[in-house]
Amino acid sequence: MEGRWKGISTVLVILAGLAASGSSYQIIEGPKNATVLEGSEARFNCTVSQGWKLIMWALNGTVVLSITPSEPIITNDRFTSASYQEGGNSISEMIIHDVQLRDAGHIKCSLQNSDRDASAFLSVQVMGALLIPRGNLVVAEDEPCNVTCHAWGWIPPPGISWDIGVPVSHSSYHSVPEPNSTQSAVSVLTLTPQGNGTLTCVATMKGLHAHKSVTVNLTVVQPPLESSYQSEIRKSASVKTNKETFETNLESGSENLGYRSDEPRTAKLASFAPVSSESSVQEQHSSRQPYQGPDRRWRGPAGRPQVSFSVASPRTVRNVTLV
Repeated sequence: MEGRWKGISTVLVILAGLAASGSSYQIIEGPKNATVLEGSEARFNCTVSQGWKLIMWALNGTVVLSITPSEPIITNDRFTSASYQEGGNSISEMIIHDVQLRDAGHIKCSLQNSDRDASAFLSVQVMGALLIPRGNLVVAEDEPCNVTCHAWGWIPPPGISWDIGVPVSHSSYHSVPEPNSTQSAVSVLTLTPQGNGTLTCVATMKGLHAHKSVTVNLTVVQPPLESSYQSEIRKSASVKTNKETFETNLESGSENLGYRSDEPRTAKLASFAPVSSESSVQEQHSSRQPYQGPDRRWRGPAGRPQVSFSVASPRTVRNVTLV
């Protein structure tokens, strides 16, 4: 604490001297915008002309480092400096160590007793966690499967890609922001594996040459064989289907569209009249058309009535012979 107050007192003395003497020095080139990863270093340069007495560095409006021609005035160990000479000009470099997310914002280099300053912007990115939840995988050969990779706590969300180290017949992936989170993303890989190997999910920071990856092993096994119970069920279903088809065809083929039942006519048979050797009674349709086919009668044993039916035509004629 005592050292800090000493440094502040020195700055005040120098400023008072500069205010009294005045100067014509100026900033030739200011700092450039920078994007860094949280936890790393950020460096900014400010080039000034000869004759300068005090260079001040500010972060988001607060002076964090002051530089004199003889020595820097350090008030925070995370902010240090380095000095260089180039063509008669002086280059002041401010180094921010262990950059934090809160350090993101405006950086300004200014000179005492000068109406010029130069600004830049510091962007801080955060590398979060990367995970394939299921870890090592065992899948069926030639069966489509999905593998999911989650990136949590990244600012901004990273770009995600896949390094496929297994033989496949098909593969594709898509990445989207994690639902209800602006700092996370998820990527789903769809593939049809044909052999063993590795799958690597790679998350890359936007604007930086920084990435993180996670790798899992993928083991391919033969698809499970059909159980004896499943086989019997399948066979039974096939037999039942074939039987139903056969019965349907049988019913369709045995139907006789020309057949008409004679049962309602049995009550209309005329009474038999006796003749010397045989008598016949013919029953015809109401059209009274004569029967033109051959008389096919079967003679049974003597003493028994014989009845014959003619089926030569759809028109029904019944001959009854009594002996």
